[in-house]
Amino acid sequence: MFIQTEQTPNPATLKFIPGREVLGSGSADFPNADEAAGKSPLAERLFEIEGVSGVFFGADFVTVTKEEDKEWYVMKPSILGVIMEHFTAGHPVMSADAVAQSEAASDSGDDDEIVTQIKELLETRVRPAVAQDGGDIVFHGFENGVVYLTLQGACAGCPSSTVTLKMGIENMLRHYIPEVVEVRQTMQ
Repeated sequence: MFIQTEQTPNPATLKFIPGREVLGSGSADFPNADEAAGKSPLAERLFEIEGVSGVFFGADFVTVTKEEDKEWYVMKPSILGVIMEHFTAGHPVMSADAVAQSEAASDSGDDDEIVTQIKELLETRVRPAVAQDGGDIVFHGFENGVVYLTLQGACAGCPSSTVTLKMGIENMLRHYIPEVVEVRQTMQ
């Protein structure tokens, strides 16, 4: 098994591409070890590596965030080993309970027209771009002209995340949907 590694715009985060499906669809964000407990065997193992401060799963990649005082050249071999071992053994990325909870929380499908347009633009134009950088974007709501979003994975702590939100996503949404006046970052 060959695992590719890519840098992200966030220097504290690396993207690991195992060459196989990680999550079939959607994403999973674990900003700390407590969030991963009982939900993801792979994330739990990655948090056992000294210096790992965040784990994020996309459709076909794993993004790992390190503590500021740690070095990638020290951590990277251990991370690669854990990911390789996990996939070679055929273990699930997410626990059955976490998968069931995720499916129960998915969209109900009764969004109004503006929210549907916002979600469509995020899905087709924004999500692929942030996934390229090792992250994801989550829509939380639209109220009084304001779109509430959360950046995850490499994008969450990226120095350019504010520029991404304001200059990129906000400008694009305002262009296509006149009812949108602002985009705000929310914490989950």
